[in-house]
Amino acid sequence: MSANLDLVRSIFADWECGDFSAVEWADPEIKFVIGDGPLPGTWKGTDGMAEGFREWLSAWDDVRIESDEYRELDNERVLVLVCSSGRGKASGLDLAQMGGRGAAVFHVQDGKMTRLVLYADCDRAFADLGLKG
Repeated sequence: MSANLDLVRSIFADWECGDFSAVEWADPEIKFVIGDGPLPGTWKGTDGMAEGFREWLSAWDDVRIESDEYRELDNERVLVLVCSSGRGKASGLDLAQMGGRGAAVFHVQDGKMTRLVLYADCDRAFADLGLKG
């Protein structure tokens, strides 16, 4: 297993416990992107990433994220397919009923994340990456 894959697995270990506070794995100038869903956007830096995560998490009650599959795309990118659950605070929308299959794409250089893209819909991630589902 590669160092990049180990790093991504360690990040998800925290996220699966509901802990999104760690940022030591992120490059100080990380580009954080929410690629789809109700609150798409782009933020820069660890403060921006924290703001983006807060905005995304604030839209949901009892949100849970579990890794389902890890795919090393090349020597700099790791794709993680995820199962999500939670309920929209305003809409009452249940993520699990929507399919709950999302994705995260981690871009790693020199042991730090330089870009992180989150997708609520894994098909959108596949399309953006030019991959088959």
